[in-house]
Amino acid sequence: MPHFLDIDQLSPESLRGIIDLAKELKAQLKNADSYRPLPGKQLAMIFEKPSTRTRASFEVGINQLGGNAIVLNSENSQLGRGESASDTAKVLSRYVNLIMIRCFAHETLLELAKYSDVPVINGLTDYSHPCQIMADILTFEEHRGDIKGKKIAWIGDGNNMTNSWIHAAAKFGFELSIATPIEYKPEQSIIDWANANGGKVTWSDNPKDAAKNADAINTDTWVSMGCKDAEERMALLKDFQVNRELMALSAKDSIFMHCLPAHREEEVTSEVIDGKQSVIFDEAENRLHAQKAIMIWCLQDR
Repeated sequence: MPHFLDIDQLSPESLRGIIDLAKELKAQLKNADSYRPLPGKQLAMIFEKPSTRTRASFEVGINQLGGNAIVLNSENSQLGRGESASDTAKVLSRYVNLIMIRCFAHETLLELAKYSDVPVINGLTDYSHPCQIMADILTFEEHRGDIKGKKIAWIGDGNNMTNSWIHAAAKFGFELSIATPIEYKPEQSIIDWANANGGKVTWSDNPKDAAKNADAINTDTWVSMGCKDAEERMALLKDFQVNRELMALSAKDSIFMHCLPAHREEEVTSEVIDGKQSVIFDEAENRLHAQKAIMIWCLQDR
C-alpha cells in the first residue's frame, strides 16, 4: 500500500519524484493549465488537531485534481467517542480512496494505516510532519537550487519537525545542523539512523554554531497545542530565538523558513519573519503543490 507516513519509509527516488511533480503542478497552475488526474476520487480528512494550512491545502488540492474531500473531527465522528482507529480505517476504506489524518499520537496514524485498504497520509503527528518537510524542500530548491550538499540549520525545539528534517537529511543528502537545549535534544537513535543512511546530522546546544554558513535557518513555535509546560519551555528556549544577529552568521544568500503559525518575538523576531530573507509564505503556498503531488503518488496505480 503506497502510504505516505514518514520520509524515512520512502526511497530517495520516490521522494525526488514527488518534489519534481510538485514543481510541475505549480507551474501548470500558474499557467492556468487544467490537470485533473483524480476525477471522482474521495479524500477523507481526519483532524484531532485544528488546522489552517493542512485543511485548506488538502481540500483545495484534491478539488483541483478533480476529486472531493470530507472532513471528520472529534466533534463529528466516532473517533472522538472511543471508536478505534482500526475500525475507523476499515469503515472509511469502503467509502473513500484516500485518508489524511492530523493527530496527536503517532500510534494512531500507524494503526489507521495498518488496517486501511486505501493509502493513508500523515498530515502531522506528535512525532513527525513529513508533508511540511516536502513543501519546505520544494521551497528551498525554488530559492537556492538542489538541496543536496547544502547546510540546513534547525534552531529551537527538538520536535516533530526536527524529526522529519532528520529523516530528510538522509534521503536528500544534505547537512543538517541542529541546535536545541539539551532538554529538547532529538532522540539520538534518529540522528544515528540518518548518519548511517547517507545523512550528515549534528547536534549542539549552541545556535550560533548551527547558524554559521547555513543556507537556510529553520525554526518552529516553542509552545504547541496542548502544551502544559509553557513557562519552562520559554525559559529554556529564550537563547534560541532567530533574530538579526543569528541570521547574520548564515550564508550571504541564506533564507529563513518557518512552518507557521509563528509566535512573533518568541522563536523569531518580526524583523526576520518580515525581512527579505524570509520565504515563509512561499512555504505555506507550497503545502498545496507538495500535497497534490503526494496524493497523486499515493493513487498512481489505484
